[in-house]
Amino acid sequence: MGKKFSKVTTSHWGAFNVFVENDKIINTEPFHADPAPPNISQLVPNAVHHSKRVDQPYVRKGWLKKNTTSARGNDEYVPLSWEDAIELAANELIRVKNDFGNEAIFGGSYGWASAGRFHHSQSQLHRFLNSIGGYVSSYASYSTGAAQAIIPHVLGLNFHKITWGEINSWSMIEKHTDNLIMFGGINPKNSQVSMGGSTEHDVSKHFKKFDKMGKNMVSISPQKDDSPKETSWLPINPGTDVALMLAIAYVLETERLTDQMFLSEYCSGYNQFKKYFLGKNGNLAKTPEWASKITGVTSSDIKKLARKIAFGRTIISVSWSLQRAQYGEHPYWMACVLAAMLGQIGLPGGGVGFGYGAIGNVGKTAKRMQGPLFEQGQNPISDFIPVSRIADMLLNPGGPYNFNGEKRIYPDIKLVYWCGGNPFHHHQDLNRLNKAWQYPETVIVHEPWWTATAQRADIVFPATTQFERSDIGWAKGDPYLFYMPQMIPPVGLAKDDYDIFADLSKKLHCKQTFTENLSSEEWIKRIYDIFYTQSKELGIKVSTFEELKEKNFERLAIDKDEDDFVPFKAFRDDPSKNPLGTPSGKIEIYSERIAKFNYPEIPGHPIFNKPQVDKKFPLRLLSPQPYDKLHSQLQSAIEDLNKYAVLVMNPQDAEERGISEGDLIKTWNSRGSCLATLKIKKTIIPGVISLATGAWFSPTKDGLDISGNPNVLTADTGTSDLGQGSAAHNIEVEVEKYQGV
Repeated sequence: MGKKFSKVTTSHWGAFNVFVENDKIINTEPFHADPAPPNISQLVPNAVHHSKRVDQPYVRKGWLKKNTTSARGNDEYVPLSWEDAIELAANELIRVKNDFGNEAIFGGSYGWASAGRFHHSQSQLHRFLNSIGGYVSSYASYSTGAAQAIIPHVLGLNFHKITWGEINSWSMIEKHTDNLIMFGGINPKNSQVSMGGSTEHDVSKHFKKFDKMGKNMVSISPQKDDSPKETSWLPINPGTDVALMLAIAYVLETERLTDQMFLSEYCSGYNQFKKYFLGKNGNLAKTPEWASKITGVTSSDIKKLARKIAFGRTIISVSWSLQRAQYGEHPYWMACVLAAMLGQIGLPGGGVGFGYGAIGNVGKTAKRMQGPLFEQGQNPISDFIPVSRIADMLLNPGGPYNFNGEKRIYPDIKLVYWCGGNPFHHHQDLNRLNKAWQYPETVIVHEPWWTATAQRADIVFPATTQFERSDIGWAKGDPYLFYMPQMIPPVGLAKDDYDIFADLSKKLHCKQTFTENLSSEEWIKRIYDIFYTQSKELGIKVSTFEELKEKNFERLAIDKDEDDFVPFKAFRDDPSKNPLGTPSGKIEIYSERIAKFNYPEIPGHPIFNKPQVDKKFPLRLLSPQPYDKLHSQLQSAIEDLNKYAVLVMNPQDAEERGISEGDLIKTWNSRGSCLATLKIKKTIIPGVISLATGAWFSPTKDGLDISGNPNVLTADTGTSDLGQGSAAHNIEVEVEKYQGV
């Protein structure tokens, strides 16, 4: 490599220029074609060359000496050579396989890691574990676990197929939508990132255009900042969106504003469901007056909103955050019901939408295509857990649990292998996870930095960052294709995940299966050449591999107007020829299948369940995504700025507690406590506070997390027995000024 140069690369938060001098990243600059580039890339130089990088392989001293009294997270580490570290890990994998079987290995690796298509840590780990006989896997994601369970029952499609396929584009909304009703808002801050990258950040631009066009845009959220300033804010108490939706349904039905033809021809079970919200058969009527007491929205505003959306083309949009709470399946189900009552599913600019603004590329016009892919192979082990039930699994081996109509048993895990991710950032109730993390016999981790997860591993392999290797960058919904060149040599003794697994596979006699005798560069070219051939067959012009390497990046012609389409149009045009994948072939407002599961919290139709209340902890905590980094990535550079996490509170709540802007405050409940700096804003309703995720779990000896990670406060419970998703939002807490040192 030369002494000084600059190249473009991409990341989960988009593309940017990287400037290198003497094998060190010295600066970054925004990508020229990005209309609203995030500031996240500014942290890259400091983070990549940070003192918290793992410089060589390590082993935990207590594990090495078989000292069972030395707990993970509170122990010293012994440096190892690569040869010794590989030997230790390989022998441990062989021991667990021989003594307990592959059913005792959990292949975690839930995380974002690199945006590259080949050096995708999760794919690397899973391919390796499949090569040695399989592993216990995880299902769904922390972001959308409840939605992934409920939507197939209601709309008969995989949730991600709807997210990336059956959704109105921003272009369609511009042309056809009159009312954009946003439960949970649409936050441009969250749309900074997308799986694999979002190159042209344009969510704010769309809202400015919609505003000039006079569209009715209503953001229903406890925080005004959850949507652009061009929207109207309808404040609501957290966890009560379903109550508001039910009251809207009541108005639509009693004022004869529903599309009865659509409900009859395209839906199943509406007559059963309306008995619930109309107050028949012993049910309480879900009137606007009833909902007003629960939601904090006036009955007149509820009626006004219901009448407004019944005229003109309407989209009922639901943020991902709404299903990341207890009973999170219901707002998604009920949103589908409202859209069905309006009768606009299958019409351009109408219906229901999930995840606008949650990640960057949702809603972008784009031709559907398959990107370069590193195949993981087949997993011989069929056992899995819902992704957010890790602590339950480790604490209750052999214990029963319900999931989506099945009665399942937690596996007995002896070895956890984690590569590309930080569960001690994104899991709930971190103190409980910390306890559960002591139970496996061995934990192996690949990490560039000494995160809380690395500090709780037995064997730590130093992994390269995306800047220390080459790759291909592309993401669904994004028109850009990147060759991601290696910018600097590996830091310390770091190795690529692929090379680590290649060394392990040699010891486990499966190197041919894992590597197919190819180097990283040969694999990258192979998967790109397959992508090149598939693109040509779709009529998409793509550069050859060598041409792309020379150009660094190119923009593909996959976002033309003709690449737009109307979601659910085929179903609407002919429901008998194009039925949905539900038992009835229709939109299931009432589901016989779910009713037979006999889950009290989620019967055969949407219902409102009151959020849990604890009078000792009167504030409700929301934990949104951070604006200044991707999840917990680059946190080491944030910490160097000597900044505490920031907690947002309404002036009324601050005055009642005698605390002021800038105070260091302690937030606590029965599960834990953490520190943050107070920011007072009128854009959040009284009784609710907001603390972003992303801090590295850093508990003191007395359990106080000084990093400000809200997941020391959140509850490690599933959304319901149906979805078992992450229920992180709307947690009861209290706040006071911190008096300690």
